[in-house]
Amino acid sequence: MEAERRRLVAIGYRMLGTLADAEDAVQETYVRWFRMTDAERDAIVNTQGWLTRVMSRVCLDILGSARARRERYVGEWLPEPVPADLFADTAAVPRQDAGADPLERVTLSEEVSTALLIVMESMTPAERVSFVLHDVFAVPFDEIAAIVGRSNAAVRQLATSGRRRVHQYDARPASTREHDEVTRAFADACAGGDLTVLMSLLDPSVALRSDGGGVVNAARRPVLGVSNVARFVLGMFQKRPLLTLQQHRTGDGIAFVVVDADTLLGVINLKVRGGRVSDVWIQVNPQKLTAWSVPH
Repeated sequence: MEAERRRLVAIGYRMLGTLADAEDAVQETYVRWFRMTDAERDAIVNTQGWLTRVMSRVCLDILGSARARRERYVGEWLPEPVPADLFADTAAVPRQDAGADPLERVTLSEEVSTALLIVMESMTPAERVSFVLHDVFAVPFDEIAAIVGRSNAAVRQLATSGRRRVHQYDARPASTREHDEVTRAFADACAGGDLTVLMSLLDPSVALRSDGGGVVNAARRPVLGVSNVARFVLGMFQKRPLLTLQQHRTGDGIAFVVVDADTLLGVINLKVRGGRVSDVWIQVNPQKLTAWSVPH
């Protein structure tokens, strides 16, 4: 039962972007399971399939109201970053024909990146559910069609459309080595307070977004441009002399847990393209840092 619950949380997190929302969706799914009579549960041939179907419908309902909730959110909304191995062994990615159209190949894996979750925010609820269920959890199109209330052909198109968005956004790093090298140089420049080096690592179109959720201080709007982003980041270190960056691996590649003395403050993820940082995501909302801890 625990393995199945963990699988449902993995599904919900990809669909909803936070562990708290995923946990709420799982709880609602099990409430519906236990509300049934013993006879009704015994009549279900495929328990995993039933739980997946109900979980996905709960997520669809939550996604349907997400826009209104985002409008009430204080400042920028970012998905919750998690360690790369948090959902290990939960996906069931189908094998793909090496000669297939790139848009028909699997895009996601067990590792979940902030970049992918951000692009999935631009998908419609049905598109996101279809994309996640098929590309990560290998759910057949006919089953997805029953979940989202569309035809098989429509669901195939939804999954392809979602895949196309991911490719257009270039949400997977072309080179993990390049990403990690640039990310480490970024951290070194921050630690050394070197404005010139830090600016040289940033793409001219760089954007920084930070999510405090109205709970802690964060930039209410995106910080744009090389100089503004570099000065904003270095300002964090100037205000807190004991601030350090602890290296961890996420689905984006290397990321950094921000620590002040023994206090966890946030997680910084970067998007690196063409050898420079194009996006800086700083998660400081305590409610979205539940997967992280500071070793003592």
